[in-house]
Amino acid sequence: MRRVFVTGAGHGIGRAIVEAFVAEGDCVAFCDIDDVRGKEVAAATGVRFFRLDVCDKCALEGAVKSLLDEWGDIDIVVNNVGIGNFAPITETTVEQFEKVIDTNLRSVFITSRLLAIHRERMGAANSYGRIVNMCSTRYLQSEAGTEAYSASKGGIWSMTHALAVSLAPYHITVNCIAPGWINVNEDEVLRAEDHSFHLSGRVGRADDIARACLFLCDEKNDFINGQCITVDGGVTRKMIYPE
Repeated sequence: MRRVFVTGAGHGIGRAIVEAFVAEGDCVAFCDIDDVRGKEVAAATGVRFFRLDVCDKCALEGAVKSLLDEWGDIDIVVNNVGIGNFAPITETTVEQFEKVIDTNLRSVFITSRLLAIHRERMGAANSYGRIVNMCSTRYLQSEAGTEAYSASKGGIWSMTHALAVSLAPYHITVNCIAPGWINVNEDEVLRAEDHSFHLSGRVGRADDIARACLFLCDEKNDFINGQCITVDGGVTRKMIYPE
């Protein structure tokens, strides 16, 4: 039974990841800022929920440390939490930019650092470890008004391959997933052209990302390390010109 911690799992991709690991029989805990949604996921899955804002360093560290104390180690960390806050650059404050960076990028460093420190103290006794970071296809593609989000996701990709090198002595592989258009809003009305825009013929679902996460965390897949896996229905491989 693997010990798994997921950030930002109150809904959408995070919830699908929690459900996927639970279905595998793993011991799972997660955090989210949304108390209502978090409790709903915890009730539905039977896993432990920490209500916290990942921007609160002490709260996030406290959750990780409590799991390390209770479980003895953490085998898998999925850094899924993320916010967008898209807005024109002329209307984006420095504080808003920092909020996105702290939520999406800084939290990855906090959880990864604590796991590395713990493994070092253990003498790297655990021969299995996985960190999966949630990137985005926006790390290499942009629209106006996405400066903070794009910067955070680009940072996640760069931190991923840096962590893969740093954490190798602790038997931890570090990879990231770059989702494309994933429909996580039940109220969103998808058109036929939305689906046909994708080479796969459909808009993505949260479980598409959850399955990719399970694949990266398979014990046999330790030769995949320091990589970014794009899961976008083929969109980033299309040549798109104005009509």
